[in-house]
Amino acid sequence: MKELAKLLIDKNYSISSVESFTVGRFAAEIGSISGISAVYKGSLVSYQTIIKEKVLNIDPLLIDQHGVVSYAIADAMVKKGQHLFDSDICISFTGNAGPNAMEDKPVGLIYIGIQFKDQTQVFEEYLDGSRDEIQSKAIHLGIKYLKNMIK
Repeated sequence: MKELAKLLIDKNYSISSVESFTVGRFAAEIGSISGISAVYKGSLVSYQTIIKEKVLNIDPLLIDQHGVVSYAIADAMVKKGQHLFDSDICISFTGNAGPNAMEDKPVGLIYIGIQFKDQTQVFEEYLDGSRDEIQSKAIHLGIKYLKNMIK
C-alpha cells in the first residue's frame, strides 16, 4: 500500500473507494499511510443492497438482473463512486467472502472495479480461503491493479 500511496501522491492523483464485501478494509489500509490526505478523498461502504441503491443511485433493475456480486455492479459502483467523490481514480469491491453461496454464486467470487479518469476496468477473480483471507487477497489484488494502471 505504501508504494501505491507514493505513486498517487507523486502524480497528484486523487483516489476514492466504494466497498461492499471488504467492509472498509481498503479505506483503513490506505488511510493509515502518512501524507495520504493529500490525495485520498474518502470511502463509502455500501455493504447492503439498499445503500447501493439509495446512496450510489444504482438502478434496482440492474441489481435484480445481475445480482450485487457481478461485473455490472462493480462497474456501476466504481463509476458512481468516482462521480460521488469527484476523484481521478476510484476502486470498487463487490463479491462473496462466505461462508455460504450468495445469489447462486460461489464463495470466493469477487469483482474489483477501477475507474482511472475516463477508463474503466473490472476484474473477476475466484479466491480461496477464509472470509478474512478472501478480503485480504482482494485488497492486495486491487492495489496491484491500481499500481499497474497508474504506471
